[in-house]
Amino acid sequence: MAAMIRKVGVIGAGQMGNGIAHVAALAGLDVVLNDLSADRLKSAMATINGNLSRQVSKKIITEDAHQKALARIGQTDALDGLADCDLVIETAVEKEEVKRKIFHDLCAVLKPEAIIASNTSSISITRLAASTDRPEKFIGIHFMNPVPLMELVELIRGIATGDATFEAAKEFVTGLGKQIAVSEDFPAFIVNRILLPMINEAIYTLYEGVGNVEAIDVAMKLGAHHPMGPLELADFIGLDTCLSIMQVLHEGLADSKYRPCPLLVKYVEAGWLGRKSQRGFYDYRGEKPVPTR
Repeated sequence: MAAMIRKVGVIGAGQMGNGIAHVAALAGLDVVLNDLSADRLKSAMATINGNLSRQVSKKIITEDAHQKALARIGQTDALDGLADCDLVIETAVEKEEVKRKIFHDLCAVLKPEAIIASNTSSISITRLAASTDRPEKFIGIHFMNPVPLMELVELIRGIATGDATFEAAKEFVTGLGKQIAVSEDFPAFIVNRILLPMINEAIYTLYEGVGNVEAIDVAMKLGAHHPMGPLELADFIGLDTCLSIMQVLHEGLADSKYRPCPLLVKYVEAGWLGRKSQRGFYDYRGEKPVPTR
């Protein structure tokens, strides 16, 4: 573990934020989890506790490790609570203006030597870094979902990211037991540059009537050995997140092949965002998911 990173702040107590807090605390780091909502912080701690308990039951970790990890996680509803962190990772919604505002406010309270990272899955690290007072100490650290289970982390340098920041980030990620893929700062990086156009094409396949939801997912699970069908995966990721990433690709690369499917846009406009809203390409309100088309 990088000597300079002993205390980690995580902004956002959602699915990604609580997962990052989980793995960092389990690796022996002190963690401060930040969210504007006290209810989300409470829910995040319950999720972390449940996931750690599951690891104990599977004999992945000990009960002692479970309790020590929980004890290392503090909570705050104000950015001031992150003032003494060595690294702060932002996991807010995939909207550039939201992230830029967070970084602007964070820089006012953070110690000068602290590193700032974004967990963005698609937005330019160079542009985000420019909204801070320390672009040389800014880097993309993109965890995969669910964080405790997924082995990969993408590291993305902005044009101004310093070598010391990059090395510290590599040491931090390796210390969590994760594998690193280094990506250049292009829209959606590596994983989502490949994955999201496939999901978008699956939605076009549904939109054009080539197959229904069940047929498309079964075809890719059995025909390509994917563990989840693309529409099921889209619901898991969140359809709003899928749309945001496709918009970044379409705008950033100016290629019509990245145009978001109109059906994806319609679902997001309807508030059908997937699992988190109980409806997307599947309806999750019953005992088992039912296709919506």
